[in-house]
Amino acid sequence: MSSKRDYYEILGVDKSSTPEQIKKAYRKLAIKYHPDKNPDDKEAEEKFKEAAEAYEVLSDEQKRARYDQYGHAGMGANGGFGGGGAGGMNMEDIFSHFGDIFGGGGFGGGFGGQSRGPRRMKGSDLRIRVKLNLEEMVNGCEKKVKVKRFKQAEGVTSKTCPTCGGSGQQVRVTNTFLGQMQTATTCSTCQGVGKVADKIPSGANNQGLIKVDETIDLKIPAGAREGIQLQVRGKGNDAPFDGIPGDLLVLIEEEEHDTLKRDGNNLHYDLYVSIPDAVLGASKEIPTVNGKVKIKVDKGTQSGKVLRLKGQGLPDLNGYGKGDLFVHVNIWTPTHLSKDQEAYFEKMRDDENFSPEPSKNEKSFFERVKDMFQ
Repeated sequence: MSSKRDYYEILGVDKSSTPEQIKKAYRKLAIKYHPDKNPDDKEAEEKFKEAAEAYEVLSDEQKRARYDQYGHAGMGANGGFGGGGAGGMNMEDIFSHFGDIFGGGGFGGGFGGQSRGPRRMKGSDLRIRVKLNLEEMVNGCEKKVKVKRFKQAEGVTSKTCPTCGGSGQQVRVTNTFLGQMQTATTCSTCQGVGKVADKIPSGANNQGLIKVDETIDLKIPAGAREGIQLQVRGKGNDAPFDGIPGDLLVLIEEEEHDTLKRDGNNLHYDLYVSIPDAVLGASKEIPTVNGKVKIKVDKGTQSGKVLRLKGQGLPDLNGYGKGDLFVHVNIWTPTHLSKDQEAYFEKMRDDENFSPEPSKNEKSFFERVKDMFQ
């Protein structure tokens, strides 16, 4: 099981909290543990990073829904914001993502008005869809995918932004009855980076980025299924001037199996048996995700009986065991009979052994379905 703390616990909120409550809780922790207020305090720095990681997930509607359903495993192989806990994050990530949470002044502006200087831009995320069959969902797999992404072109050079002089900010001075007030905003020319493109190679855009085809290796964990989104850090679009690359977000889609149907972690299979096999009993071969197995159909098996094969379903994404395979027995009634066969069944029509006499212990179809899901 993961040793990572629960994101709601970190921020001190519950699962029903509104986005505004989550933001307020994060802002309170960010102020408390901010590096400007806790210089050279490693414990405070880790708590600052931990709070940012929790906020990055819970402030995003899709990520929050995924976390609520699957926990930390639902965030993909890399976990949350930085992957692998707060130790995998850095201050550049945090200030790049959340530098505006206190308003135009940024984080530094909230403590003595000190500016943190130019920031590193973050490239945009890329989203792709990957189809998995049941075998790949059960066992996990590796796939190669080709994506088109922006990369920094070779030979691109930059120069200091002429608007902000490399500070990344534009300062405006206004006169008030209390005196002069300075307001710092992100530079509109360089978007806070402090640099603009100078020499741009052929084929690159005005930020020195060029679109390329790249093959990326994906490791799909066992238990991934329809609707899960995995995150591959740093494989989205590059940001200009050695900024932080975006991420590749992989949405899982499910290929329908020929005979097995998935319901959560469980699988279902319809087994059709003939009247003689139901009466006399038989051995039947059925498919599973990892090959065929034989099961026994007992004498006198009734249509609608459900056989359960434990552990033959999908593994839980959080590592809590496996689902089961439920085999639904259906008695196949022939629709075309010869005259001799019709005569045989006509003879059996009045035979007391062929008269339906369910016992009190015989469960109805709905009772069997209820038991199956309990």
